[in-house]
Amino acid sequence: MDERDYDLMRKRMVKTQLEYRDIHDERVLAAFRKVPRHLFVNPNEQPYAYNDHPLPIGDGQTISQPYIVALMSEALELSKDDRVLEIGTGSGYQTAILAELAGEVVTVERIGRLQEKAKPLLEGLGYTNIKFAVGDGYEGHKDGAPYDAILVTAASKRLPEPLLEQLIQGGRMVIPLGGAFMQSLFVITKREDTYTKKNLGPVRFVPLIH
Repeated sequence: MDERDYDLMRKRMVKTQLEYRDIHDERVLAAFRKVPRHLFVNPNEQPYAYNDHPLPIGDGQTISQPYIVALMSEALELSKDDRVLEIGTGSGYQTAILAELAGEVVTVERIGRLQEKAKPLLEGLGYTNIKFAVGDGYEGHKDGAPYDAILVTAASKRLPEPLLEQLIQGGRMVIPLGGAFMQSLFVITKREDTYTKKNLGPVRFVPLIH
């Protein structure tokens, strides 16, 4: 399979998995047409990289199915000047999508081995607007705060207060909330001394460890 095959698979993925499921933001769709998802999975998984399901990436972690990555990305409503905090670098695929949509991405990963693998790949693809950190994602990354948006790629049983504190007023956080078996994806919008929640539906993520 060569790059032309992957390019066709990528375009088909956008058409049949994203547009078909009402992902409409053209900037999001353009990012998914561009980013080579197959490079972010293990070589033996590359033929399945554009299928409609998650894939293992090692260390008990996964790369989410394309639609979920798109849903989360679109829900952040990013502009090209926004600064984004990503909790969970993982394979780096979601990081690349965010880097296409925002001005700067700060990505935090608890498992150093995963970030060590993702960083050279992202840099090799030409992304210069990503900052990397290894640490406890529940605590966020205070050094870069506040952020216009925060995306959490693991499920938390409760809304992490440190992340909420690191959002600007009017900032958005997309996060899966729930236990091991029942989770829902929420958009949290910070309002003065409170916040609003919008439920985007059921999801299944690995747990956010704290």
